[in-house]
Amino acid sequence: MDIIRRIEQTMMREDVPPVEVGDTVRVKWRFTERDRSGEDKSRVQAYEGIVIAKKGTGISESIVVRKISSGVGVEKTFPLHSPNLVDLEVVTRGKVRRAKLYYLREKKHLVVKKKSRF
Repeated sequence: MDIIRRIEQTMMREDVPPVEVGDTVRVKWRFTERDRSGEDKSRVQAYEGIVIAKKGTGISESIVVRKISSGVGVEKTFPLHSPNLVDLEVVTRGKVRRAKLYYLREKKHLVVKKKSRF
């Protein structure tokens, strides 16, 4: 098991800022698409929302980000140590009293009040 931990340490990224549940983050993610001619094209897409869950430890750590897009709630899971993660920016810090904010799924169009940590 010690060998696996050493390999994971070499693959972990150091440029990922500390993210907590309740923070509003902007994630820039690289997508690779294949066109009709068979060429791979990559593009970067920004995704901004509230972190509602944090899962895993070490190299398998990931966050679930939720946003409202055209009146529909959209959730995406982002692995924090993936090479496709271009940038992760914390827009605002939030102070919440829950480890998982799954109750936000029931709040359709309401703005949830969050206390600032600072």
